[in-house]
Amino acid sequence: MMKKVTFLTGYYGSGKTEVAINLAIQKKIDTIVDLDVINPYFRTREMEAVLKENDIETISSEMESKMHLDMPYISKKIYNPLYNEKTKVIYDLGGNDQGAKLMRQFDDYKDIDYDLLVVVNVFRPETDHEDEIMKLINRIEGMSGFKVTGLINNSNLLKDTSLEDIMQGQRIVEKVSKKMNLPIHYTSYWNEINDTGFNVSNEILKLKLYFRKNWF
Repeated sequence: MMKKVTFLTGYYGSGKTEVAINLAIQKKIDTIVDLDVINPYFRTREMEAVLKENDIETISSEMESKMHLDMPYISKKIYNPLYNEKTKVIYDLGGNDQGAKLMRQFDDYKDIDYDLLVVVNVFRPETDHEDEIMKLINRIEGMSGFKVTGLINNSNLLKDTSLEDIMQGQRIVEKVSKKMNLPIHYTSYWNEINDTGFNVSNEILKLKLYFRKNWF
C-alpha cells in the first residue's frame, strides 16, 4: 500500500516520470506534484490532461505565470497536499542527487508518513553496477536530508527490452536491496512485454507508455 506521501527520484533516463504517471493512475493517487526544475523533457506537467481524466490533480513546481518556462521557480502550492490528511500525493523529483536537493524545502515535514523511492535502470552507464547505485543513493540522501526507503527496478532497453533484461536488472537491484537493507517496492516494465512465466517476490507495475508511446 502506498503511503500518504511518495517522493520519486532516480538518475537521468531512469524512466522515473513514466513510473510516476503510472503509479498515480493505477494506485488512484489524488495529486501528483512536478518538482523537476532541472530536465526540460518528459515532465509530469506535460501529462496534465491525462491525469485530469483520471481525477488526479497536477501541481507544478513552477509558478503558474511561469508554467512553460524552464526556470527554477517554486510554487507554494507544492505544500498543499501535506495539509490534507486524506490526500495521497506523489512528488516527482528532478534527476540525480541535484534533483533530490529540492527536498530540502520539506525539512519541516520529516515526521510525515513518506516513502523516498529510487527508480533504477541498470542499462544507464551511471547505474549499471550495485556500487554505483549505492553511491547514488548515498548522494541523494546527503542532498535531500531524507532517508531513501525503497527501490524500483525499471531496467529497460526501450523497445528492445526482454524478460532477461528485466531479470538482469532485478538481480543487480536485489544486491543493492540486500546490502543497504532497502526493500524493492516495484519491478516495472512495458505492459506489452510478454511476461508469461515471469515472477518476482515484490509487486509488478506494468507501464502504459505515456511519454515514449512506441518505446523508442
